[in-house]
Amino acid sequence: MTPFLDVRGLKKYFPVRTGAFGSETRVVKAVDDVTFTVRRQETFALVGESGCGKSTLGRTLLRLVEPTAGTAALDGTELTALGTEALRRMRMRMQMIFQDPYASLNPRMRVGDIIAEPLATHKVGGRGKEREARVLELMRVVGLRPDALRRYPHEFSGGQRQRIGIARALALNPEFIVCDEPLSALDVSIQAQVLNLLGDLREAFHLTYLFITHDLSVVRHFAQRVGVMFLGRLVEAGPAEALFTAPRHPYTRFLMAAVPVPDPRRRDRERLLLQGDIPSPIDLPSGCRFRTRCPFASERCAREDPPGTVDGERTWACHFPLA
Repeated sequence: MTPFLDVRGLKKYFPVRTGAFGSETRVVKAVDDVTFTVRRQETFALVGESGCGKSTLGRTLLRLVEPTAGTAALDGTELTALGTEALRRMRMRMQMIFQDPYASLNPRMRVGDIIAEPLATHKVGGRGKEREARVLELMRVVGLRPDALRRYPHEFSGGQRQRIGIARALALNPEFIVCDEPLSALDVSIQAQVLNLLGDLREAFHLTYLFITHDLSVVRHFAQRVGVMFLGRLVEAGPAEALFTAPRHPYTRFLMAAVPVPDPRRRDRERLLLQGDIPSPIDLPSGCRFRTRCPFASERCAREDPPGTVDGERTWACHFPLA
């Protein structure tokens, strides 16, 4: 089956000036040789600690930042090769829900104008009453009352603002949406509501999600497949249930062990603590990037960067994978 999203060797490097008076230029490898696929109408979750490159990867896929190397194809169309006008047309098929609902909405625009902005930009959805009807329908779909149409973002709670952002992302009837940590800025009591809304919208509109998060507690039951990132690299990927029940990469195992459980009295809980600190992205260790924190690391891990291993639907990059 041809994948809906096919990412091959994607890289995004940022030059950084270091040394006295910025005399030396070094490179931060925010996304470094990442390869994965996403099937049509599935949710692929991208997880990892803050700073591992998840959000940069999502933005690079949508060409909000330009890739350094590699390719990304959506439904057979090579995104990294599109010119300005072709990319503009392609944006109708792919949208983004941003992490911060406070910063991603223009405070000087009314809610109706915010949701209608993509329609106006791409000159679709009619005009006047016809466009207003489309906006009201989008508001209804995401659970906003009609009287929100002429109000401003500051008059809404965080959860309501995120619903506004979701309505804006749906305006052009996209097929692919990058959800960049859409729950992290919300109260815990609101997160479940927004997550259920995203799930309902996926079913109703046959959407495909790249769901970026650092909260593994929401991933297991929301995503069909999961990719785990560490310092710009995808260290493991596969079906969600398989990763949670039998992780192959040590880093995945530590992430799973860190997920909070409702009952603190559980004695069957595996207790694992990572050693050391996360290496600097400007000065990466030789060989495996995780070796300085890995309790299973050997001299081979310092000498050789582990190649990717493929076993059916699962991939991992480790010299000594877990059984």
